[in-house]
Amino acid sequence: MNKSLLSGPISLASRVLIALIYLLSAVGNKIPNFSSVAEYMASENVPFPQLMLVGGIVFLITGSLSIITGFRARWGAVLLLLFLILATYFFHDFWNFEGQEAQQQMIQFMKNLSLMGSMLFILANGPGAWSLDRRAATRPLAQADIS
Repeated sequence: MNKSLLSGPISLASRVLIALIYLLSAVGNKIPNFSSVAEYMASENVPFPQLMLVGGIVFLITGSLSIITGFRARWGAVLLLLFLILATYFFHDFWNFEGQEAQQQMIQFMKNLSLMGSMLFILANGPGAWSLDRRAATRPLAQADIS
């Protein structure tokens, strides 16, 4: 099968699968449970938990929609990478636990490292085919653009 025929749908499906976890985390958990999530963040010594939660929600929604649509996807990847770095540090600090809890936190820590890798991949390679970024880059100049 022709590789170029598969590039578009595979790129789009990949971006949706990569970004869906962030979008659902924001709209399915953090927004409806704002108070309890902010309380949990405070218990984990996150500074300014309500403000940080609002920022996290904005990063999650903006970054995930950016990657899904492929519109300024590299910027979306930066937002989600920053979110992941902070979330991993504050919430998956396996080095502060022992036994089974340390193992569970290590699993979550490693999962987040993998997700960081997907953000770095998007930063390095862009969103791929069937993206608004690609469409804008390959759009021929209109007559008005030339003058």
